[in-house]
Amino acid sequence: MKQSLLKRIRSIRENPFKLFVILSRRGFFARMDDERYLKLLYRGVLGRPLQLDPPVLYSEKLQWLKLHDKNPMYPILCDKLAVRNFVRERGGEAYLNDLYGIWDSPDQIDFSILPDQFALKCAHDSGSAIICWDKATFDVNAACKTLKKKLRRDYSVPGREWPYRDVPRRVLAERYLVNTDGSQAMDYKFFCFDGKAQLVLVCTNHIDRHSGNYTYLRDFTQYQIYQSDNPEPEESEIPKPPHYEEMVAFAERLSEGLVHIRVDLYDTPEGIKFGELTQYSSSGLSQTMTLSGEQFLGGLLRLENVK
Repeated sequence: MKQSLLKRIRSIRENPFKLFVILSRRGFFARMDDERYLKLLYRGVLGRPLQLDPPVLYSEKLQWLKLHDKNPMYPILCDKLAVRNFVRERGGEAYLNDLYGIWDSPDQIDFSILPDQFALKCAHDSGSAIICWDKATFDVNAACKTLKKKLRRDYSVPGREWPYRDVPRRVLAERYLVNTDGSQAMDYKFFCFDGKAQLVLVCTNHIDRHSGNYTYLRDFTQYQIYQSDNPEPEESEIPKPPHYEEMVAFAERLSEGLVHIRVDLYDTPEGIKFGELTQYSSSGLSQTMTLSGEQFLGGLLRLENVK
């Protein structure tokens, strides 16, 4: 505990703006204007000034989009329930995951009707999934307590991701997607620009977010844009998934007409399943993306196409 505190103090001495990040996570600065807030947050997280005139790097352009791209479609795309209709409208009914229920409060959930495995999520945020691997040992009280806390949180404030602001706060239960051996299905995150999938991030490790992330170009040749604190395994090549071309085509269909969106899909034994759409990958504050990765994605994001 003492070493952790000393490490944090040293970190703040090296970058005083980190204190802003710590305080912002505790609810401070909620009323600060967005541009000033993002400049301080960016400096605190990434340790460099935020350049907005003009933005060049991918992370800089995502902050610019938060401030200037107010497409009224975005709140629908980031709503985990409303986006299902968007997927249907683009011919993706067969790609939708099984939906077991929707509730305004965790207290309304009848766990007896849910299968042995499922995933609980909030519709208005990102990263709130709670996985039940076995209902017999699932801690219902802990899950409900966590979900209630998530429902109270305004996800639009910490990273100023405005589309989340007006999304109705609900809980949903979905099918937990697994492979034939029972392991969690791999997540394929397609970075799409102006309707074209240019890069795919393959997440193989859902426990450690800093490892097991491999990136490939559209033709599935490896092009790594993330660094890891952990040693990479000797064999980092991932076999091309069986339905890869179909996934690319579907991601591009969903991203048509959008300057930039990340389309998350799963290749399961039952076929492709839709995960979610993300406007601002990692809120544009990834600490593991390399400078060359920032430059590569930044060059693909054409702000002049924002309407």
